[in-house]
Amino acid sequence: MKLSTYLSLGLVAMVLGVLIVFQFRVTRHIEQGIPAGRAQELALELRQLEKDKSKLEAEANDLSLKLEQVTRGQTEAEKALKDELAKARLLSGLVSVTGPGIEVTLDNPPQQPGGGGPASLYVIRDEDLLRVINELRGAGAEALSINGQRIVAHSEIRWAAPFINVNLTRVVPPYHILAIGKPDNLKSALEIPGGLVEYLRDLGVQVKIQPYDRLTIPGYSRTTEFRYAKPVVKG
Repeated sequence: MKLSTYLSLGLVAMVLGVLIVFQFRVTRHIEQGIPAGRAQELALELRQLEKDKSKLEAEANDLSLKLEQVTRGQTEAEKALKDELAKARLLSGLVSVTGPGIEVTLDNPPQQPGGGGPASLYVIRDEDLLRVINELRGAGAEALSINGQRIVAHSEIRWAAPFINVNLTRVVPPYHILAIGKPDNLKSALEIPGGLVEYLRDLGVQVKIQPYDRLTIPGYSRTTEFRYAKPVVKG
């Protein structure tokens, strides 16, 4: 064989030897894998992470429950405040109301036939309206109005000849008084023998009482301002 042939075979043998050594080292490294001590540490860390995860999940559930309770409490408190506000507005006469009741119509004495003048010189005054309002309140009226003016705690019914002022508004006859309550009780309180209706008719006043299954009374529309009266602070 020639020298070049020997050299080639020697070179191939050397390359094969290098490849075999490299393959042996790689195989040995793979077989060794992760050291046993490191694997144990990783297992401990994994268990600790699982414990931390469970703890955080429990805290998240607890916070979600508390948040739900707080939200529910705010909703209930808001509803209670709205209910109290609606009740206060109703009691103050600031909202329109509807229900069964009666309409009382009062008018001055009629004219005599043939142009002979009024049958009576009596003219309905503020005190007459006040007496009707008081009788109706005493009979259980829950809401009242005169010619569309809601009667509230600070309403005035005042003679300002030749008019009557109600809530600083002039009203003229015929006077239409609406009252919400039990119609039979309201009507009976006015028509009791010797009572107010009989007294007014004796003076010539025209009185008409009409019961209704449902009527509507408007709310008080003026602004109420308390400049001097203040709530008493306890404690």
